[in-house]
Amino acid sequence: ISLSRLRGNAKMAADLGELLVPYMPTIRVPRTGDRVFKSECAFSFDSPESEGGLYVCMNTFLGFGREHVERHYRKTGQSVYMHLKRHVKEKTTGAAGGAIPRRRNGKVFLDLELNRDFNGEDFEYEDEAKLVIFPDHFEIPLPNIEELPALVTIACDAVLNAPSAYKKQEPESWEEEIQVSRHARSLRQLNNGVRIPPSGWKCQKCEMRENLWLNLKDGAVLCGKWFFDGSGGNGHALEHYKETNYPLAVKLDTITPDGADVYSFEEEEAVLDPHISEHLSHFGIDMLQMQKRTENGHHTENNSRLRVSEWEVIQESGMKLKMVYGSGYTGIKNLGDSCYLSTVMQILFSVPDFQRMFVGNLQRIFDYSPLDPTQDFATQMAKLGHGLLSGQYSKPPMKSELIEQVMKEEHKQQQRGISPRMFKALVSKGHPEFSSNRQQDAHEFLLHIINLVERNSTGLENPSDSFRFLVEERIQCCQTRRVRYSQRVDYCIQLPAPIEAATNREELLAYEAKRKEAEENMGTPPEPVRARIPFTACLQAFTEPENVPDFWSSALQAKSAGVKTSRFASFPEYLIVQIKKFTFGVDWVPKKLDLTIDVPDFLDLSRLRATGLQADEEELPDLMPPIVLPEDTRGLQLFSPKMDETAVMQLAEMGFPLEACRKAVYYTGNMGPEMAFNWIIAHMEEPDFAEPLTLPSLMDPGPSTSDGPTGATPIGNSPPEESIAILTSMGFPRAHSIHALKATNNNLERALDWIFTHPEEEETDALSDMADTEPNDNAFSSVNSHRYELFAFISHIGASTMSGHYVCHIKKEGRWVIYNDHKVCLSERPPKDLGYIYFYHRLSSS
Repeated sequence: ISLSRLRGNAKMAADLGELLVPYMPTIRVPRTGDRVFKSECAFSFDSPESEGGLYVCMNTFLGFGREHVERHYRKTGQSVYMHLKRHVKEKTTGAAGGAIPRRRNGKVFLDLELNRDFNGEDFEYEDEAKLVIFPDHFEIPLPNIEELPALVTIACDAVLNAPSAYKKQEPESWEEEIQVSRHARSLRQLNNGVRIPPSGWKCQKCEMRENLWLNLKDGAVLCGKWFFDGSGGNGHALEHYKETNYPLAVKLDTITPDGADVYSFEEEEAVLDPHISEHLSHFGIDMLQMQKRTENGHHTENNSRLRVSEWEVIQESGMKLKMVYGSGYTGIKNLGDSCYLSTVMQILFSVPDFQRMFVGNLQRIFDYSPLDPTQDFATQMAKLGHGLLSGQYSKPPMKSELIEQVMKEEHKQQQRGISPRMFKALVSKGHPEFSSNRQQDAHEFLLHIINLVERNSTGLENPSDSFRFLVEERIQCCQTRRVRYSQRVDYCIQLPAPIEAATNREELLAYEAKRKEAEENMGTPPEPVRARIPFTACLQAFTEPENVPDFWSSALQAKSAGVKTSRFASFPEYLIVQIKKFTFGVDWVPKKLDLTIDVPDFLDLSRLRATGLQADEEELPDLMPPIVLPEDTRGLQLFSPKMDETAVMQLAEMGFPLEACRKAVYYTGNMGPEMAFNWIIAHMEEPDFAEPLTLPSLMDPGPSTSDGPTGATPIGNSPPEESIAILTSMGFPRAHSIHALKATNNNLERALDWIFTHPEEEETDALSDMADTEPNDNAFSSVNSHRYELFAFISHIGASTMSGHYVCHIKKEGRWVIYNDHKVCLSERPPKDLGYIYFYHRLSSS
């Protein structure tokens, strides 16, 4: 018997070896850098714990659920997969428990995360693995070391012991590559009294308000380098280093309690500063007080009394909420301060446009997905949408399970939800904040997702258009009373929260007096009082004129005081309203205003409808600011004008002729490489595009105009002919192109956007003028109604966007539902007065 068994084993080994020979070239051993997706399907949220288990491709190491593995086989021809299955069983009474679940095969799935829905002391796991060969589904149980070829055995062992695909997404994986600057420890900061405010920054040498860097030596705030895509700045931070040799600078908008982005100009790379907290505190920025972490994973402020009952009210903690299951009622697991992502995505996939685009086109998106679907935005959006809407991951417990729970007196219905690790890894890739495990602002993440949808919808239906609307901005010169109208695209209306309009102002003043008294006497602070602000006061504050910083009046040919008001030039299908509850203290600590607002269920924005230029208004002249010439060149021949050579070289590095770059920088008044780049695009077809720059002397100023004072550059009543030519070359009518350029101050990019958003605009100047000056109700029919109904809102618990917890409420089937991470329940008392971001849908006109 022993001899026959040995012969049988030898024959089996030979058979398995022969069976695998044709597939040997496709079987790989995971190398350093390969990610093995053995805990989640690329197209669904199936895992080894799912009924069908998970199939891992032995060539690409991608994971697939049972219903998706065939698609991958057909698309790639890869035949060999490792099938992983975890059996979860409840321990029998009296079984030895323990904090770590007992497994029958400790080597299989060695690094697979346990499902936290199952208590380790009450359940045990049996892991099973086998090789499956498609298309015949031939199965080879593992481990099978003696029967399998050596290469296959090594590959299987490497896959089973590979770390989770997402452990390499942790911040430490890239932070370790950044070295400590050699200047960090020896940096001696100047005692010049500089204090950096928490907002309102501007480059000290130009008007840039983005990509700003704080020099850690002297506190100078200057702009960074300009990039080819139009982002960045004018390179003044680098110029400052060349002038002063102060090497270290920190990017202002990256400062968080956990660190900041520091760059060394001398070392020419991003660096670490172990003393960054001390260096920033020198300029009044206190990192250590920006955030505290509690044991339960949520971030909260030290003084929890400021959040009177907020935690209980928003989560409806004191009520017996009924859990709901099925399509549209699937929760999302918290991956560690990822509730900002969960609330945003729950609401987006309650919008029909997003459902239709990603879930309605699910099969087409999956069929045409790239070879690595984990890196495809459309695939991961479709996967997440299907996970939330299919009901596949939100099934009520079986009747037998409920009876068993009642018998044990453990009536705890568990909702598992889905774990969006793959989605979060993709949409946060390269983003310094969202790629971290810190809490983030839900509003910023919402705009980030809308931006990603925009970028990935080229030539396709764009669901984010349902949030898109045009804002009419009216700027008025306070001295001359003349005005300028322009339009811009936006996706969210931000409403101020005027504390001075609180209806319980006397109560607030009394509380503040008691608080100060208790603070001085070191007594017990009084119970906090929450401000009650009418929603109408928020709308009124939004309509009030706001000051325009550094306003240049074309009527005065000088800087002057200017005010701006904003109105709706068009109305979106879905309106996002953010309440500006958050601000920064002088110590840079982000703070949340403790208030309630009586947000209405129905909203009429007719009073915010744009009107255009009125009959009694006079427009500001279409003049650009004058080109400022250096003092030492006045009265001299200007054949070699002084200009921003850094901008010239940045443009030249992009491949444009040097002389063309010099002309572009000069004719845009040294306003930076972005403006010069736009000039190049508009003039590159001209015959003298690359000719040397020649200028007349000041005694011979050349052509002049009577439309404005000397020194100003008139734009003229008609847009530049080259801009019109660019638009008409795209197939747009000339009259429509002129109208678009006029409406956008001759900005080509905005004009193109204007054309797409005004496809039915009348193209005669007479009708256009009438539309601007005489808006009528016919223009706002059911296609552009201004009446809305509330259907969702996101609430924030805590004292800062960088801490706390997010919860959302969505109205479905006529009832409010609360989504609190993986828990989904019917809401008893939706806290609409404590919301942070509100979502309205437009009502059709009757």
